[in-house]
Amino acid sequence: MAEPRTSLELRSTISSDGKLTLALEPVTLAAPGPDEVIVRVEASPINPSDLGLLLGPADLATLAAGGTPDRPTLTAAVSPAGLRAMKARLDQSMTVGNEGAGTVVEAGANVAGLLGKKVGMLGGSMYAQYRRIAARDVIPLPDHASAADGASMFVNPLTSLSMVETLRMEGHKALIHTAAASNLGQMLNRICIADGVPLVNIVRSDAQAAILREIGAKYIVDSSAPDFREKLTDAIAETGATLAFDAIGGGRIVNTILHAMEDAINRTATAFSRYGSATWKQVYVYGMLDTSPMELDRGYGLAWGVSGFLVTPFLMKLGMEGAMRLRARVAAELTTTFASHYNRTISLAQALDPEVVSAYAKKATGEKFLIDPSR
Repeated sequence: MAEPRTSLELRSTISSDGKLTLALEPVTLAAPGPDEVIVRVEASPINPSDLGLLLGPADLATLAAGGTPDRPTLTAAVSPAGLRAMKARLDQSMTVGNEGAGTVVEAGANVAGLLGKKVGMLGGSMYAQYRRIAARDVIPLPDHASAADGASMFVNPLTSLSMVETLRMEGHKALIHTAAASNLGQMLNRICIADGVPLVNIVRSDAQAAILREIGAKYIVDSSAPDFREKLTDAIAETGATLAFDAIGGGRIVNTILHAMEDAINRTATAFSRYGSATWKQVYVYGMLDTSPMELDRGYGLAWGVSGFLVTPFLMKLGMEGAMRLRARVAAELTTTFASHYNRTISLAQALDPEVVSAYAKKATGEKFLIDPSR
């Protein structure tokens, strides 16, 4: 029997006295069970969903480094309001990292064929040197794919595919997406181009628009332009989009989208209704790049909805067969449709450097970070 294996894990703790602490903590992994593997983690992305757990509501202006070069720590203050929101996790040392990829270094008796294989993983606790995990939660990577290729094969690919699945299930003709030049947004464009689904992309700059033009996007509107509302309405009128997915969350972007949908519908209306159009307009909010309150003025009739969207509950609704169908497509198109691009790869220790934290916490388009715990 293999000896227990020691691993360092990045842990996030918010204490009841109002302090966030990030640290690398040693853990001992027992030998894998018959249906388990131990993977040396070689790549794990920093997604917005990871930042919510990693940093919580901490005030990043108060970041303070400590510890040693090999075992750094990082602390920051958390406001009383932030503590109230985090009540359920106070004083708990929590592992971080939704997904990752690496090499199987130990395998249980029933899954011995995975030994030495590069695999993608989903299941949390990926910001660690090693991860013990059930074999059902890993997918072998294609021979030509690297760990970096497979690191982001779950959250963004399955979310983007789920958006198109939602369009089909709910009977929409086209969809709208905000923060559209992100890694996820680029994947969504490739899917929609391949599947013939009209997609209206909302970006914040011409540089972001250029990214999408390069991959063949047809409908791109810049929210910073003075004629944004008019151009958005034009694109919606041409595509018939009545479904939107919003990564921003706060401010008036959802309100603007609903107004543009209603305006586009009314361009061909033949009769007036004081209740607005009868065409259902749906916006799903799946991110919170803007944490300010969402503003809705309800000036677009009564046939509309705004809901939260999370990929895991959607996949449960879709069912095992549907979820496996989506996973199979991701594996088959991992380095094409679902390719992710990173502008910086960092070690676990660097992930606790105040300057690095400030950089990846910005969640800026085109500045995606990858952690390589094997460094």
